[in-house]
Amino acid sequence: MPSPTARLLAVATATALLSVGTPAQAEPTTPISSGPNVFAPLATCYGGAVRSYFETGRYGGSAGQYRTTTRCRDINVRNASVYATDACVIFVDKTSACNYWTYLPANSGWITVATNVRDGVNFRVRFENLRYEYEPLIAYHAF
Repeated sequence: MPSPTARLLAVATATALLSVGTPAQAEPTTPISSGPNVFAPLATCYGGAVRSYFETGRYGGSAGQYRTTTRCRDINVRNASVYATDACVIFVDKTSACNYWTYLPANSGWITVATNVRDGVNFRVRFENLRYEYEPLIAYHAF
């Protein structure tokens, strides 16, 4: 006759094996367009957005120096101006040149201007306009 300890060990092992071997049950999914929290992932990234304001847009300008955080994997910019502009990112610890230019239409939504940027990287955002703009340049940066 086996000892009570051996029986207990056998039952615990069998229970562990059965729990690992059980098929997973998918949770019910809700359509992307329904539910109260459709934009929850966006809020965590854009929740700490910083505003930059230039009294006149002129031919452009630079905003920052900023430092990337754990909130977003990318650097995102939203143009809140009445005219379109181009934006680029300058990683100030490495270079004084732009990464690449990204077009931001007037009153745009969030647009990624640099992807997969590590946390703790120092950067500036540079704007460039095709002509002299008398209206203010207003942009928001999420990083």
